[in-house]
Amino acid sequence: MGRRFGRPILTALVALAPVVCLGQVFPGFQGLSADNASAKLTVREGQVSIYKDQTYWAIDVGDAVRAGQLVVTGADGHAVFQVSDGSTFEVFPNSQATFRANPGSLRDLLDVWLGKIRVHVQRPGGQPNPNRVFTPTAIISVRGTVFDVSVDEDGDATTIAVEEGLVAVDHRLLPRNFEPKILHQGEELTVQRNLPLDEARHFDFGRALQIASEVCLQILVRTPHAPGGTTSGGGISLPGDSGAHPPPPPPHK
Repeated sequence: MGRRFGRPILTALVALAPVVCLGQVFPGFQGLSADNASAKLTVREGQVSIYKDQTYWAIDVGDAVRAGQLVVTGADGHAVFQVSDGSTFEVFPNSQATFRANPGSLRDLLDVWLGKIRVHVQRPGGQPNPNRVFTPTAIISVRGTVFDVSVDEDGDATTIAVEEGLVAVDHRLLPRNFEPKILHQGEELTVQRNLPLDEARHFDFGRALQIASEVCLQILVRTPHAPGGTTSGGGISLPGDSGAHPPPPPPHK
């Protein structure tokens, strides 16, 4: 019995030796950790499945998705998964994403192929928690934040919108001749397949909201007011404004 299985066991140990060494040299290389190789389904609505063994398997709350498995949602599907450090990723309808496609690195959280996901990376003890999300056109690096990632049907464009914190975005396909784009809270970036990162469409929601507020304030201040407290243009009178015209000058004596 010992002779029969000795060689395969020895071969397996030899094959695993580089993995063990890599784990000692690079702390992030912990692909064999059971705690980090799965994510628990905490919320499910509609059709949510994982694709394995060339078959779609429906999953429900309490089930787990394993490293390398593809999560697929239907037109009514919506799911929230939680990993061991408390971070979560939310998968919206008509989306496809692979959990830890590279099990050799704990930093690589998701590969998003289609649709929209929202990632909330926790910072245990307030410490940085490096994670990366991949799409066909972009690499998004985070250390603790909340952001959305949307991939179009052709995989030609990725839109990243930051709700909290900041992320660094690299182009996945084109040469990296530029520094990563840093997105802060309220900013959005669209990375297209054949467009260099420095030409990517950038939108600052915070600045846009500020400009819109300033324009509205100017309209309110400048709109002429009609008698009775209403404005001749249908606007809104300012507090304390009676809307009446200035009184006529006193008669000359």
